[in-house]
Amino acid sequence: MKKENLRRNGLTIMANLILILGNLAFIMIFAVINGSLGYLCAMGVTIFGALGIAKFLGETISLSYNAIIAFIIGCGVVRGLLRYFEQYFNHYIAFRLLAVLRDKIFGALRVLAPAKLESKKKGSIISMITSDIETLEVFYAHTISPICIAILVSTCLFIFTGIISSWYLAIIELIGFITIGIIIPIISSNKLKESGVNYRREFSSFSAYFLDSIKGINDIVLNNASDSRKKEVEKRSDILLDETRKMKKETAKSTAFTETSVSIFIFLSLFIGIILINKGMLTVGSMIAGVVTVFGSFGPVIAISALPGNLTQTFASGDRVLDLLSEKPVVSPIENGKNFEFETLSIKDLSFSYDKEKNILSDISLDLKQGEIVGIIGKSGCGKSTLLKLLLRFWEKDEGSILYNGIDIDNINSNNLLDNVTLVSQTTYLFEDTIENNIKIAKADATKEEIEEACKMASIHDFITSLPNGYQTIVGSSEDNLSAGEKQRIGLARSFISGAKLILLDEPTSNVDSINEGIILKALKSQKNKKSIILVSHRESTMSIADKIYSIKDGKIAKSAC
Repeated sequence: MKKENLRRNGLTIMANLILILGNLAFIMIFAVINGSLGYLCAMGVTIFGALGIAKFLGETISLSYNAIIAFIIGCGVVRGLLRYFEQYFNHYIAFRLLAVLRDKIFGALRVLAPAKLESKKKGSIISMITSDIETLEVFYAHTISPICIAILVSTCLFIFTGIISSWYLAIIELIGFITIGIIIPIISSNKLKESGVNYRREFSSFSAYFLDSIKGINDIVLNNASDSRKKEVEKRSDILLDETRKMKKETAKSTAFTETSVSIFIFLSLFIGIILINKGMLTVGSMIAGVVTVFGSFGPVIAISALPGNLTQTFASGDRVLDLLSEKPVVSPIENGKNFEFETLSIKDLSFSYDKEKNILSDISLDLKQGEIVGIIGKSGCGKSTLLKLLLRFWEKDEGSILYNGIDIDNINSNNLLDNVTLVSQTTYLFEDTIENNIKIAKADATKEEIEEACKMASIHDFITSLPNGYQTIVGSSEDNLSAGEKQRIGLARSFISGAKLILLDEPTSNVDSINEGIILKALKSQKNKKSIILVSHRESTMSIADKIYSIKDGKIAKSAC
């Protein structure tokens, strides 16, 4: 199996994730302060108890028994309150940042689309938005604060033990802190790094494959591929389970080493304390106070020792999220360019290659005026769809020019371009929502009258009103109750309501029969005076409504007789 490593080391990932805190950093400081004081209060319960025993054994303690009992009760109550505020602040930050991260990821996907996303599996992206983001909640709610608390509390307890008891016991305590809180986590993290990364990779891969299997269940059944698909799901599940076992095994070893180390240092402190008493260097009361402090001091560093099991997954998730956020788009949006209102399109000597070696399009030239329908015909894979993507600047042209109203496409503001030009793709995607809301994606503030008018123009209004719930009918992935032709006509309605004056149609009739093709072509022809249309298809029958027809073959274009 191919190994996958983190592109960044753990400290770099942690630093980048902490930087995302921004203005929430001060809340994290409150969480750390509350957590540190809370743990010291918890220690106070046992320490004041030890002082009471020391006083009973004859040690000179200035506090009365009533005062000691009051401090024990007070520490317990305050500990509860401080713990509540610590957890509240930590989770407030975590959930706020999860929302921020999802927003950042969506923004990154929006900028990367569609060029960079064509090579990414949708299942992997969904896994990132859901599982990877949820994994990062562990970092913000249960990692940053415990590390800071462990450093502050351990420092205070080291000094406290040295002052009230013995610096010998304090040094043993310090060595224990370093061993349990630093050495063991580093060793454990190194051993868990590979299994943690592999687990997140396999989890993402399994999620993507399983999602594809669910979406394509009809085709799987129709092609009698259920058994082979099931075996592959089971195989991937077994691989994921194997990586889980490896990770759990290493986590169990780390936990065992931590607990053993704690026992060793507690026994060692007790042993040294007895020796110090025998040598007259420490009284019984002071020894009890010191040893009890050592006994209870390992809680914060034990929390750090338990982090590597979660951190390996957190780092893997964080690494992928940071990769996406830092990924550069193929085409950078233009924000300080020119605006236009579509009248003409002129393409001159356009050439393009995906790999900068073999041209997909060469010396393409065509012209389109307002109110015209231009047809482009050619076999699948000849570059028709690529040409439409170039007209929306989804990719940057290599040579030649694409001029809207005489303005080169590379000088037009990206948002303005999308306001004027829209694309209806070969397959219309419907979100799991009402038909009305699916159409309103193109214009969020569209009125009911505008929606109905757009649907009438697309020859889909009568069909929608025949449905029991009309425009409120739920459609989408889990409610796949529309034919391909009906979906494409809803896509046309979107393009009509968007207000764009140039509509690019990529194989609008490829998935429909001749009757639905006629309905769609009639709808398009009726818009000729309102819209300009570029109609791409491999069907000659689709070209019947075109004013001009161009054919593409081997990446080159030629004008055909109408």
